[in-house]
Amino acid sequence: MAAIPFGEYRPDVADYKNTFASYLNNVFPRADGYGPVPSMSAYSTALAGTCRGHFKALKTDGSVSLFAATSTRIYQMSNTDQTWTDVSNGGSAYSALSSTDNWQFAQFGNYVIAVQANVAPQYFDLTSSTAFANLGGSPPQAAYVAVVGRFLVLSGLLNNPYRIQWSGLNGVTTWTSGVNSSDYQDFPDGGIVRGVAGGEYGYIFQDGAIRQMIYAPGSPVIFQINRISDDRGLYAPYSLIRSGQRVFFLSAHGFHMINPGEYPIQIGLERVDRTFFTALDRGNLQLCLGASDPKSSRVFWAYKSNSGSAGLFDSLLCYNYGIDRWTAITLSGEFLGSMAQPGITLESLNSISSSLDALPASLDSYSTSTYPEVAVFNSSHVLSFLRGSNLEAIVETAANSLDNNRIFISQLRAITDAGTVYGSVGCREKWADLETFTTEQPMDNIGTIPCRASTRFARGRLRIPSGTAWNSITAIEAEFIGDGER
Repeated sequence: MAAIPFGEYRPDVADYKNTFASYLNNVFPRADGYGPVPSMSAYSTALAGTCRGHFKALKTDGSVSLFAATSTRIYQMSNTDQTWTDVSNGGSAYSALSSTDNWQFAQFGNYVIAVQANVAPQYFDLTSSTAFANLGGSPPQAAYVAVVGRFLVLSGLLNNPYRIQWSGLNGVTTWTSGVNSSDYQDFPDGGIVRGVAGGEYGYIFQDGAIRQMIYAPGSPVIFQINRISDDRGLYAPYSLIRSGQRVFFLSAHGFHMINPGEYPIQIGLERVDRTFFTALDRGNLQLCLGASDPKSSRVFWAYKSNSGSAGLFDSLLCYNYGIDRWTAITLSGEFLGSMAQPGITLESLNSISSSLDALPASLDSYSTSTYPEVAVFNSSHVLSFLRGSNLEAIVETAANSLDNNRIFISQLRAITDAGTVYGSVGCREKWADLETFTTEQPMDNIGTIPCRASTRFARGRLRIPSGTAWNSITAIEAEFIGDGER
């Protein structure tokens, strides 16, 4: 066996797969550390309508409370039977969301704050509330909310979209400018404010500018605000992700990352950006949703493609910033985010089911139940975690020639722990030709995949069927000889 010296794989130049795939910038693709992607496994009962936002809140005793919102109502999930209870203000419907907006949530101490531009900011006290209520202090109506240090920051303001406004220090019900450090800032340039990434310090995202806000104790300006980008802004408001100390976002120029103390850098250029923008349904940016995987160094962007169904995203991109690798995933749903399965005591098991065999989730899953993970509301409005059987995986090498000569490939060997693998070879005589693949063949009992391909440009492809148990793919080896010239 010998490895074909294929070059760097660039999905924007070669064929991009809307299925799970992993790519190396070296000789062969290998798993990006994620391994197989599991399918969705339903957890809750159905929400009353399409999910337009969800949130996990952590109580002081370490337990979790889950919230989800439709266009006009907010619901809280029961930790015992996974049903949803309407906790909207006064039990009444809110003014409907705009078609291109979602609800946003944040937690400040025991308060869960919920905002959308058409209603006053709402709060829910985790220690005592049975329903949301208007947040005190007359805060402005806002589309976006974040926590920066010890301040609640609102943006996407209904009455002034070029402004951000923050609460008093440790006082989310203080909104009078000049009182307890509460204040606001208008921006004369950079366009509309599209969101703020919270944390110990914040990042303000406008249409065409990014600014950093740093708390300045004792200063009359409260926050020192510095512009860090003049030509990069936030294209899709809900694509904004804070993962640890890093910030990820989609601008009109592609996917970007901001490392601590640094400027935005492009992470999708000549890899996924052009293909993504070609496929993206730009009229449904509310379905371009960012989420961080709390268990790893991965972030996800769900989006609706031009061929997708109304009201649903149908594709995901995964970026592993630990090893700088991209993955594409086919998955459909209404909303994507980080959630946690609520814990439960042994005394409460009988309220769920009188039979251990009939429990809705494995008892093993409750031992780490408060640990957050990526969750999706599916097309039936059901909260689901990625715990199902593995999705189909497709891995391809780059395509290149061998010293500009023809080559004859007789077999492939997949370096993987998957028991069932199918392989084929992509062929073309010149780069401009339509690539064709040989008939797919299964891996035999000694780990080889027979194939017969004579070509000038070759590419290896492996397919692992859905439901197959596996953990890693490290390489594809090929047996080949020179096949003369033409």
